[in-house]
Amino acid sequence: MDNYRAPIEDMQFLIDEVLQVEQTLGELEAYRDKGVNSELTTALLDEAARLANDVLAPLRRIGDTHPAQCVNQRVECSPGHEDALAQLGEAGWTGIAASEALGGQGLPELYGTATSEMWNGANMAFALAPFLSSGAALAIAAHGTEEQRTLYATRINSGLWSGTMNLTESGAGSDLGPVKTRAVPEGDHYRIFGQKIYITWGDHSASENIIHLVLARTTDAPEGSKGISLFIVPKFLVSPDGTLGARNDVFPVSVEHKLGIHASPTCVMAYGDTEGAIGYLVGRENEGLKCMFTMMNEARLKVGLQALGAAEGAFQKARAYANERVQGSVAIIQHADVKRMLLTMRSGCEAMRALAYSEAVTMDLAHSGPSAEKPVAQARIDLMIPVIKGWLTTFSEELTSIGVQVHGGMGYVEETGAAQYFRDVRITSIYEGTNGIQAADLVGRKVARDGGATMELIQNEIANTIAELRESDTDSLRGMGDALKSSLGAQVRATQWILEKWPQHRDAALGASFEYLMMTGYLFGGWQLARGALLAQERITGGSTRAFYAQKVATASFYCEQILPRCAASEQAVLGSSGMLLEFPVNWI
Repeated sequence: MDNYRAPIEDMQFLIDEVLQVEQTLGELEAYRDKGVNSELTTALLDEAARLANDVLAPLRRIGDTHPAQCVNQRVECSPGHEDALAQLGEAGWTGIAASEALGGQGLPELYGTATSEMWNGANMAFALAPFLSSGAALAIAAHGTEEQRTLYATRINSGLWSGTMNLTESGAGSDLGPVKTRAVPEGDHYRIFGQKIYITWGDHSASENIIHLVLARTTDAPEGSKGISLFIVPKFLVSPDGTLGARNDVFPVSVEHKLGIHASPTCVMAYGDTEGAIGYLVGRENEGLKCMFTMMNEARLKVGLQALGAAEGAFQKARAYANERVQGSVAIIQHADVKRMLLTMRSGCEAMRALAYSEAVTMDLAHSGPSAEKPVAQARIDLMIPVIKGWLTTFSEELTSIGVQVHGGMGYVEETGAAQYFRDVRITSIYEGTNGIQAADLVGRKVARDGGATMELIQNEIANTIAELRESDTDSLRGMGDALKSSLGAQVRATQWILEKWPQHRDAALGASFEYLMMTGYLFGGWQLARGALLAQERITGGSTRAFYAQKVATASFYCEQILPRCAASEQAVLGSSGMLLEFPVNWI
C-alpha cells in the first residue's frame, strides 16, 4: 500500500504565506479576475490532492509491476492509467496555467507547479503524460498559426487530446543536428518519413487524439541544427471543424524496457512506413529548434518537480516504515542514524519545494508581470532553471536512495516499493538535457554571459536574508544566518573564479560547472528554507502554538547544520578543477 499523501500544509504555507500569492500575483492584470487568494489555494490543493492520493497513488505499484506494452502497433497501457489520465483531462488539470482563450484555466504557473508535484509524488510515470501535453500545447500556442492554436492547442489544454514531443533519433540525442527524419512538401502539408525514439506516452487510448510535435528536415534544408523544422503530426487526421478523420501514417513500433517509470510508454515511433505521415509546419522552415526551446524553461522546471515528487514519496514511505519497524525494542525512527537519514530527506524535500515554488512565481512575473520588470524576471528564471533541473534531480537521486537505506534489506526487495522511487527518478538527471548540459549552461550561458550580474542580484537578496537572520533574538535563526553567510561566501568566491576562468580557460570552468551547480542549489535551497523559518518564527513570536511553525524552524536548522556545509567542499572542488582534471591523459582513464 502506498503511503503518499500530498504535503498540502507545506504547499499552502509556501504559496499563501511565504510567497504571498494574493499580493504578488493576484493583483496582476492577467490574474485579477481569477480570485487568486488563499481560498483558491485551498480549493485547488484539496481537489488535486484527492486525485493524487485516491486515484494516482494506488496505481504507482501496479504500473511498475505491469508495464505498458506495444502489441500490433498499439500501446496497451498499465491497468488503470488510461482511466486516470481521462479523469485528469476531464477535470481541466492539463491546462491549469494555459490561457483561457486556448482552453486552459489561465491560473498562475505557481498553481501548476504545486499540482505537478502532486502528480509526480503519487505516480511519476503517469505524470509524464500531462507534462508532455502542456509542453506541446505551449509550443503550438507560441509559434503556430491562429488556426493551429484553435484546432490543436485548445483541445490539448482542455484535456480532450494529448500531445508529445518527438526530438530524439538513434543518432541524434542532445545534439539534434544529425536528425534524419524527412519532411517532403505536398500542397498545404508535408509527408513525414523517419523514426523517433524515447517518445514519452507516444501512444495510448486515453484521449481522442494524440498530437505529435516532430522535428524533421525539409528536402532542401541546410545541414546541422539550422536545418531542422517542427511539424504537427496528429495520430488521427483532423478536419477544420475539429472532427477526426482517418488514421495517420504514424505508429508505435515498440516500448522501451526501462530501469523505471514502467507505466510510461516510452515508444519508438515510425513515421511514414507506407505513404508518409501527414504533418503541418509550425512556425517557419528551419526554425524548429527555436520553436521547441520556447517550452524548455517550463519543461525543465517540470523535470525538477518530478524529482521533488519522487523524493517526497520516498520520504513518506521511509518515514512510515521507520515508525513501524521495531529493532532493539524501539521503532527504528528512534535510532540516531535513521533519524539523520529521515531529516536529510525531509529538509531536502522542503528546500527543493521552496526553491521550485519561488521560481514558479518568477516565471509568472516574467510572463505576466509589469513590462518594466519582465526582463529582470526573465533573466532570473533563465539562470534558475538549470539549477532547479540539475540540483533537484541529482539531490533527489540521493534522497530516494536514502529511502531504500532506511528500509534496510527490505528496501532492496521490490515488493516494498521503496526501490521504485529510486529507479523512477534516475531518468530525471538525463532527459530534457543531461545535468552536465545544465551545468555548462549555468556557467557559460547564464553566469558568464552577463558577467555574473544576475547571479549577483540573487546573492544580494541572500545577503539581505542573512542580515535579517543574524539580527534575530532567536539562537536558531542566528545559527542559520551564520551557516548561510559561510556558504554564500564560498559560492561568491566560486562565481568569481568561474568568471575569471571562462574567457581564457573554458575547460577549467566547464570542469568545475557541476560542482558549482550543486553548491548553488544547496545555497539557494537553504536560503529559501531560511525565508520560511523567519516567517514561521514571526508567527511563533506572535503567539501561534501551531506545531507546523516550530517544525519549519527546526527543519531549516537541521538543513543549515548538516547540508549547507557541502558548499565549502564544493568550493574546494571548483577551485581545483584546473588541476589534475585537465592534466589527466584521457588514454589513462
